[in-house]
Amino acid sequence: MGEQIGRVAGGALYYASQSEAARLRALNGASTFERAQLFADLARLNALYMIARAGSGHVGSSFSSLDIVTWLHLEAMRDEDLYFSSKGHDAAGLYAVLILLGRLPFEKLHSLRRLSGLPGHPDVGVPGMVVNSGSLGQGISKAKGIAKADRLDGRRRRLYVMTGDGELQEGQIWESLISAANDELGELTVIVDHNKAQSDHAVERTSDLGDLPAKFTSFGWHVERVDGHDLPALAAALDRCRQQARKPQVIIADTIKGRGVSFMEHTAMESDAACYRFHSGAPDEASYRRAVEELVAGIDRRLNRFGAAPLQLAREKLAKCAASADAQRLIPAYTQALLDLARRNPRIVALDADLVHDTGLIPFRAEFPERFIECGIAEQDMVSQAGGLALQGWLPVVHSFACFLTARANEQIYTNATERTKIVYVGSLAGLLPGGPGHSHQAVRDIAALAGVPGLLMVEPCCAAELAPLLEYVLEGTRQSAYVRLVSIPVTVPYLLPSGYRVREGYGVVLNEGAGPDVTVIGYGPVLLSEAVKAAAAIAAEGGRAPRIIALPWLNRVDVDWLAAVCHGARAIITLDNHYVEGGQGEMLAATIAGLGLAHPPSVRRLGVTSIPVSGANAEVLAHHGLDAAALAWHMRALA
Repeated sequence: MGEQIGRVAGGALYYASQSEAARLRALNGASTFERAQLFADLARLNALYMIARAGSGHVGSSFSSLDIVTWLHLEAMRDEDLYFSSKGHDAAGLYAVLILLGRLPFEKLHSLRRLSGLPGHPDVGVPGMVVNSGSLGQGISKAKGIAKADRLDGRRRRLYVMTGDGELQEGQIWESLISAANDELGELTVIVDHNKAQSDHAVERTSDLGDLPAKFTSFGWHVERVDGHDLPALAAALDRCRQQARKPQVIIADTIKGRGVSFMEHTAMESDAACYRFHSGAPDEASYRRAVEELVAGIDRRLNRFGAAPLQLAREKLAKCAASADAQRLIPAYTQALLDLARRNPRIVALDADLVHDTGLIPFRAEFPERFIECGIAEQDMVSQAGGLALQGWLPVVHSFACFLTARANEQIYTNATERTKIVYVGSLAGLLPGGPGHSHQAVRDIAALAGVPGLLMVEPCCAAELAPLLEYVLEGTRQSAYVRLVSIPVTVPYLLPSGYRVREGYGVVLNEGAGPDVTVIGYGPVLLSEAVKAAAAIAAEGGRAPRIIALPWLNRVDVDWLAAVCHGARAIITLDNHYVEGGQGEMLAATIAGLGLAHPPSVRRLGVTSIPVSGANAEVLAHHGLDAAALAWHMRALA
């Protein structure tokens, strides 16, 4: 795949072939270190291609660690040794190295974050991926388990684990260090990609790590500190680590986020006040082209020094995906609604877990800096801080991705509930989509995770217009604590709330009357309700009986009288969960309907996620899980 060309032009994406990688590895006159550096830059070029083609990924983290990953795989590791990334954000860089080495099929280069391709974060279903990651803090603990299994099996090999410096804010990292030293796991080498920039800001500003060598030393680890882009120094540090028979080792590798492209490097940031631009997402077309030109020019200069031909590139046409102009974005709507409420309630305080951009809190931080608390990548600590604030009469609003907030801090959320204070938790990136990051980031069990928390109200708006009144209700209209679930992707919503709509706890609203109540669909959130409305429109267009569609924003509450009225005249009810079927809204509705004691209760068909979510483009993921408009229409027709 791809056309061989001479130089960089616009409107295309560029990558290098395995044959070019083999040519660079065999370069006459170059040292082992020089050949490895060239290979690392080739991997940077291909990782950039993968991320640009996918439309998302993590350029900065891939680039900062690629010199280390390259040296390990080309020179340091023996065949039986294992390497994996605990941080997971550097997946594209690792994939690029394995593809250029022929350890993954070359065609996988074109399938990052696509169905049946390479997941957005490492997954054991991909050859060479030792553990699943993307959910931070777990890597050293996983390595300890592998090391103990090796000892039980009589196997001897080294284990190399990459962590991020932002990741070191997770408490499990520090829990994992103690027994590694006590158990004398000398086969374990941890490498900290100390690039000093995380999602929101510099690590030092978010949560200063202090004297890292002293900290690791105090836990009984052998410590090395090197420039992570100085391959001779790295090789020497790895050699010294191999001489440690009984102590686990950590190499603190000082790196530069975005290394290899001058304007992507965190050291090129104008000030620490701005977020690092290239942490996540794909670069725009102009930035992509500039980055390719810089990488290729650097490789060519070094090839010229050895009398070698310039780099040969392959290219693919740049596919442009235009965003719908009328797509609704719930995060900006949330930002404005929270600001409006905070202006009239001076006791509202917002807490964030290193996701200030993704959770829409930048304007809140700017307007109310004294009421904004950045907690870093430490969800359990953040939620317990919120508990302390609530005990002193403040109204904390706690923010993170839904997958991390509800699972990692579940015990802390429960403890807060037992103190009978009021806290509002806001989980963004909720549900199956975006599908690219993969299952570590797809929040499809958060409703179930919080279902047992007493007194906790759970809601999800179906559109931007429903967000403000729902948020107002959970902050001012009830004494209960609440969980607000927010879809982060833009969604084209093919319905409107009825005029005069107002929030009533436990009540839903009809979005589409269809052909009557005979078949009724109940769901929440813009993703699946939009698919349901499109499915109903398709059925109506073909002359069929379209179902009635109802939005019910209450995920764990329903008014029994309202539900009984909905069931009147309904022969079948379809529930839609952007979540696992187990523990979702549909399970609550089915149980409530069963308890109504109706003479002729409707049948209930619960639709939702029934298997571990796949990574892929959004449309691919919905179709794979049978939750796109076409699949929903099939169920509707079957019940008509």
